[in-house]
Amino acid sequence: PLSLSITGLGAEYPPYNLVPGDLDKLVEKFYPKTKAMDKICSINRFTGIESRSSIGPSDHPIANQPDAPSIDTLCKVWLEYGVPLSVAAAKKAMKEAKLHPEDITHVVSTTCTNSANPGFDHFVAKELGLSNSVEKVLLHGVGCSGGLAALRTASNLALGARYRRRKARILVLACEISTIMVRSELDSINENQETRIGVCLFSDCASSLVLSNGIGNNGQDVREDAVYEYLGYDHRILPDTEADLGFDVHPLGWKVILSPRVPGLAQNSVAPAFKDLLASIPSLPAEYQKPEDFDWALHPGGATILTGVEKAMNISSEHMRASYATYMAHGNSSSATIISVMDLMRREEMDGMAPGGKVKDYIVGCAFGPGISVEVCMLKRNMQHGKNGAVAAPPRVSTGLGGEITPPESDGSEGSQPDEGDKEKVLHTAEVMEKQEESLIETL
Repeated sequence: PLSLSITGLGAEYPPYNLVPGDLDKLVEKFYPKTKAMDKICSINRFTGIESRSSIGPSDHPIANQPDAPSIDTLCKVWLEYGVPLSVAAAKKAMKEAKLHPEDITHVVSTTCTNSANPGFDHFVAKELGLSNSVEKVLLHGVGCSGGLAALRTASNLALGARYRRRKARILVLACEISTIMVRSELDSINENQETRIGVCLFSDCASSLVLSNGIGNNGQDVREDAVYEYLGYDHRILPDTEADLGFDVHPLGWKVILSPRVPGLAQNSVAPAFKDLLASIPSLPAEYQKPEDFDWALHPGGATILTGVEKAMNISSEHMRASYATYMAHGNSSSATIISVMDLMRREEMDGMAPGGKVKDYIVGCAFGPGISVEVCMLKRNMQHGKNGAVAAPPRVSTGLGGEITPPESDGSEGSQPDEGDKEKVLHTAEVMEKQEESLIETL
């Protein structure tokens, strides 16, 4: 065993939610009626997303200037909102892990929506009061797979420290502020008459976790109250797919590259990655061998990816309940989404929606990014976490189906339980999305 564990998680969504009609308002205000723009507005109604989390409403100044903002303006706005979101997410993860700033030995961060130097991780570490000697790594160019890529990187740092009998408490951060680039994307649709669906999918979020190597200050093994044990990972690149998925730099921000081949490439890549992942973890119980034996924390890149992987792996929407709930309530927050899904998956409200009412001990994490890269990992859930006097997970306040945000530490409100209407929505989302997918394909 790797002897690595995730001891705390936290997700922070900004307070605003964009609904499909908000995009229509911007289009009507700034752009002429064209076939390409009509198509995007139509697609926007068939994504399966009820709302997308955003740092501001649709009338925020960044989206309502006469022209699309420049990349330097976008960078300033990103840091203004992204750093506080990241600090809030990190504090939640650290609180659950019962760690103080001086306990953090490494920080591994990722974003694909900002390129500041020093990186956003520098400012987050400063705000958190971390040591000036904390070791930092900032990943770029990994897009939506960034959350799991950062966790994989952190695991190798933790294993290196363990080999040297040194303590490692690694703060993993992912933050994406995507909605501020809406005008840049709409400009490209209008000028080039292109079908660019990224503007319909992406949202804002920061998420964090703490990874421990189980070594104490004196070099001895210590016992910790893990949320998940981290058992292993598999990483691969799909050959000759560089042009299918990407995020290209531009004077007006970044431009999403998302070809129609992505859903098929993604769903076909999961089975071989899952097979190799299982082969690398021989200690799994005999009853955990087939995809349906596990719960799944899949990055919800889009409706066609969710339903495609579900079909390809012969699993149900209940297996991916946290992915569906996150996608519907928040949209695709790129690298930050998968950690948010992992955080939600261990919640009591999700346990009530497990297949056949049985929560799985083992969870497969999966995400896709530019390259195309495929990241999968194996987690073992600690069903006793938060008991015996340990710090329980911070409550997530419901803002609608799956629309949970963790309240500020000063807020004493309790986490809400889903009603039957919420459960019905999650359990039947796949059927609804399948119908929407048919309409979407027809539109494309």
